Amino acid sequence: MASPENILLYLPKEEEQQVREIFARLQERGFPTQHQTPHITITFSPSMADDVVERAAALLPPVIPASFRRVGTVVFGTKRKQTVAWLLETTDALEIAAREISAMNPDGRGPRWNPHLTVGLRLPREMVPDYMRALDEVTPPRFKELTAVQAGFWQPATQQATVLPG
Repeated sequence: MASPENILLYLPKEEEQQVREIFARLQERGFPTQHQTPHITITFSPSMADDVVERAAALLPPVIPASFRRVGTVVFGTKRKQTVAWLLETTDALEIAAREISAMNPDGRGPRWNPHLTVGLRLPREMVPDYMRALDEVTPPRFKELTAVQAGFWQPATQQATVLPG
């Protein structure tokens, strides 16, 4: 399956680097390399509809920068490969905008949004408990806040990232 197109929120360079350092520490402990750029997904689709991108370009810039608070660690997936992510909470204004954008996406999950930042992509199920333990150990205790500073539209087929509004 091809990677989906995404409407994303990006972190400032310093925070992105902090997340990449956590990835590096996990890799040093023998866990799989994490290649993804740290981001927070609003919604995704095999082919994002133009009206969804246009609405995101209208709704997101006025509500960012936005603060996110790490409130837990979650596991997504029910099969052999699973994803570990930090569960996040954010401002009401961004939450409302994200839910509207998600509801417009015919391939989306309706007006639902679970803000998260993926910290372990497609991990073998049996590795998840050890990965989560190591993640807790290598994450600085003070690193509880994240900031979304830019919205984007990512098209993996063409490796094209468009800043919103574009």
